[in-house]
Amino acid sequence: MLTTRLLLLVLFPLVGCSDSNPAAWQQRINQPCGKKPNCVSTQDQRDDFTVSPFTLTAKGMKDWQGIKQAALSLPGTKITDESHHYLHVEATSKIFRFTDDLEIKQVDDHLNVRSASRVGYSDFGVNRKRVEAFRNQLIKHELIKQ
Repeated sequence: MLTTRLLLLVLFPLVGCSDSNPAAWQQRINQPCGKKPNCVSTQDQRDDFTVSPFTLTAKGMKDWQGIKQAALSLPGTKITDESHHYLHVEATSKIFRFTDDLEIKQVDDHLNVRSASRVGYSDFGVNRKRVEAFRNQLIKHELIKQ
């Protein structure tokens, strides 16, 4: 019982660190990740921040709706901004309600993908796992090449 109370006292202040205010959001799909290990991007060339490219198949080139559905299949996601071949998806963690931003933009025959935490220093690999889960969904539906 004492251990549970101590854990709650330590973790409770972190709950207030979540920023789900859409007004705080600004598009960053074309920007490299910062210095904190809480972001990954197909466009960032640094080893700790890069993820492999997403090359579209012929089917993927024509199925933007399928790409949207793959993004929405990820846990805690909702689309908050959409324009021509661009998506901003908020991913909210189940317990602490932290908000991460997943951005997807089709450029010619590939997708630029960026996933980053809004707050905190490290994300413990959560954004990389999200991007790879997204990749697996796209591969499963034959929207990108393996």
